[in-house]
Amino acid sequence: MKKGSRIFVAGHKGLVGSAIVRQLKSAGHTNIWTVDRTEVDLTNQKEVNKWFKVYEPKYVINAAAKVGGIIGNQNHKAEMIYQNLMIESNLIEAAYRNRCKKYLFLGSSCIYPKEPQLPITEDQLMTGRLEPTNDAYAVAKIAGIYLCKSYRQQYGFNAISAMPCNLYGLGDNYHPENSHVIPGLIRKFHEAKESNQPTVTCWGDGTPLREFLYADDLANACVFLMNNFDGEEPINIGSGVEINIKTLAKTIADVIGYEGEVEWDTSKPNGTMRKVMDVSKIKGLGWSPQVSFETGIKVAYGDFLKRFG
Repeated sequence: MKKGSRIFVAGHKGLVGSAIVRQLKSAGHTNIWTVDRTEVDLTNQKEVNKWFKVYEPKYVINAAAKVGGIIGNQNHKAEMIYQNLMIESNLIEAAYRNRCKKYLFLGSSCIYPKEPQLPITEDQLMTGRLEPTNDAYAVAKIAGIYLCKSYRQQYGFNAISAMPCNLYGLGDNYHPENSHVIPGLIRKFHEAKESNQPTVTCWGDGTPLREFLYADDLANACVFLMNNFDGEEPINIGSGVEINIKTLAKTIADVIGYEGEVEWDTSKPNGTMRKVMDVSKIKGLGWSPQVSFETGIKVAYGDFLKRFG
């Protein structure tokens, strides 16, 4: 991408989209376009088409999505699948029709089977049943991958798709029901410290293993892929490092300074027991993450305090 090329970042107010805008600016890009949902409803095809006809972005990075944690994914499945299908369908169609040079779709590691071979390689897509707690969201993201492949195969449109692992960082969602695990635990331990609670209760038994990536590392990877990757198949983005939920909780408690006990509610679901992606493909292209896990947690907590403390 040339420095002056018009780049549209969809979902710029979210965790990922805001990080991508920061990364583009840091890399010297000066023609970055965003829209607020009050200006353009990305689930509305007519509004999206009208905006693209007027502004004709040359590059599109789709970081817009309806997201949630375990509770949100379980309780709002219709919203998850409908809104995500509409957003990704409208954006890729408008990008193609208005002569966009390249389009990046961001999926999720939840597209992979519930019981994959580990580490998870890209070719395991559609080889097994999905985790039922987030299957609606996963199906929508799988559809986004196939939209990219289909537009490439039929129209020759340069659409690529990338699958990040669990993310955290600046601008995260700390809602008590709809947040993901790291922001959810940051809020839980912070509130416990502030109110001198002797214990904090976490879901499951703490044994599941997860892979986490700082959002600005993902943003760096997105810009890297826009400049260095044109493959038809999806590409994983992650740290390649696993951490169990008990260790995660302890790290967050230590960073926050919470000194109480942690209890585990085993009546609540663990979700997928282990999930780490094979990131050899993107590392082979020359990319690797730069922010350590503990550093990322400290920055994320500082952001939480600035916004809600």
